[in-house]
Amino acid sequence: MLELRHLRSLIAIAESGKLVAAAARVNLSQSALSHQIKDIEGQYDVSLFERTRQGLRFTAAGERLLGLARETLAAISAAERDIARLKGDTRGELRIVLECHTCFDWLMPVMDEFRRRWPEVEVDLVAGFHADPLRLLADGKADLVIGSHPGAKRSLHIAPLFRFEILAVIANEHRLRSKRRIVGEDLRGETLITYPVPEQRIDLIREVLEPAGIKLERRTAELTVAIMQLVASRRGIAALPNWGVKNYVDHDYVLAKRIGTAGLWSELYAVADKSFASTPYLDDFVAIVRDTCVAQLDGIALL
Repeated sequence: MLELRHLRSLIAIAESGKLVAAAARVNLSQSALSHQIKDIEGQYDVSLFERTRQGLRFTAAGERLLGLARETLAAISAAERDIARLKGDTRGELRIVLECHTCFDWLMPVMDEFRRRWPEVEVDLVAGFHADPLRLLADGKADLVIGSHPGAKRSLHIAPLFRFEILAVIANEHRLRSKRRIVGEDLRGETLITYPVPEQRIDLIREVLEPAGIKLERRTAELTVAIMQLVASRRGIAALPNWGVKNYVDHDYVLAKRIGTAGLWSELYAVADKSFASTPYLDDFVAIVRDTCVAQLDGIALL
């Protein structure tokens, strides 16, 4: 019999493209997920996937069950929202702080969908740059921080969002333009252009430059477009998430290069105080982020 766990597994496979990543999403071993898929295929006597170099591709039968999974789980989610409303007053506030400032572009459609589902909840962005965004949670000035993992803290509810690659951004005429990949040593003597945040929150500095003993001159700008203008005019280089630079690269404004052999990767989380974790709309907001971003952002992987 087809069960909800099967439907969730199909969606996980569709969004990740690989069994190992999908298994992690639904908290199964790869062999357990494979067995689950074989059970479905045996029940209907069809193949659900074809294996390609790019990963798993759904067959026509698999696409049909995937469509059922999406329709069913969306209907369950809507029913759960209605039940939450019937249980009590769901009016509230969701004040969001962005640690990752390039999140702004993709967050807008997320907030639009959240407002559609929860019109009684007031959504707001806490403006400005914050050296310690988690402090805003403790002080009651924000409800949710979107940023890096804060470490093990009992007072916090931490929800994984997705993994993304950070790329080195250089001018079209830069001396490194012909390199496929850039390593720390290549950057000696450069000026690093960043948002005005502490150095320990900058992945390139923390993960690449400091271990190599490299210290770069640093210049800051508050807006992504300002950083891109400085890079394009050869005032320095930047290191930004792949989704944040895609539009500029596609329009030949700047070049983006992988950092290191395997790339420089970072992870994004939604962090709230544990007292806020029981709020009926928090999990739905996280689900909207994951669903929207996997559909709209290239080169990410759900955690």
